[in-house]
Amino acid sequence: MTFEAYEAVVDESGYEARSRERQALTLGIDRLERIQKDRFSIEDLVESLLYVRRLWTIFIEDLAHPENGLPDKLRADIISIGLWVVKEADRLREQRSNDVVQLIEINRLIRDAL
Repeated sequence: MTFEAYEAVVDESGYEARSRERQALTLGIDRLERIQKDRFSIEDLVESLLYVRRLWTIFIEDLAHPENGLPDKLRADIISIGLWVVKEADRLREQRSNDVVQLIEINRLIRDAL
């Protein structure tokens, strides 16, 4: 395999990974928007918030991995955002908060930046 061909595969796999991340975030945003519109059962609420929490836990673990190619500062910033998302999802699930708007907005910002 030539170097150019290898670069194309790496670029495509990176693009595919970002696409999957965008899709996963979009699903989470859709779920959060249902919560915002009061169209959910308690099971939907818990499942939606756990989905967002699990998704961000995966992102945080990936970002913390030493082989992650993002710059250290960017990784640290996104990890910080992810920790906030996890805590906020927990607060909503535990009914210590009822404001899902910021959680939706943060997820949209990250998704749209991918």
